[in-house]
Amino acid sequence: MSSTSNKQPDFLFDKSNYKWMLIGVAVILVGLFLMAGGKSPDPHTFNYDEIYSFRRITLAPILILAGLGIEVFAIIKKDKPQA
Repeated sequence: MSSTSNKQPDFLFDKSNYKWMLIGVAVILVGLFLMAGGKSPDPHTFNYDEIYSFRRITLAPILILAGLGIEVFAIIKKDKPQA
C-alpha cells in the first residue's frame, strides 16, 4: 500500500540563493571579460600601456574577487523563517 503526499521536496537553497549565485557568476564573467584582450596588430611590438592598464591589473581582479565573495555569500545565506 503506497501513500502519495503532496509534500514538496526540500531543496538545499532557496530562490534568493540562486539569484545571488547568478549575480556572482555575472560579476565574475564581467571581470574575466575586462581582463581579456590585449592583442597587438604587430606581434613584434610590445605595448606596455595596453598590457598593464588599470582595467586589466586592478579593476578586473577586484571584480573577480567580488564575484567570488558574492558566491560565498549566496552559499552561506540562510532564508528567514516564515512565521
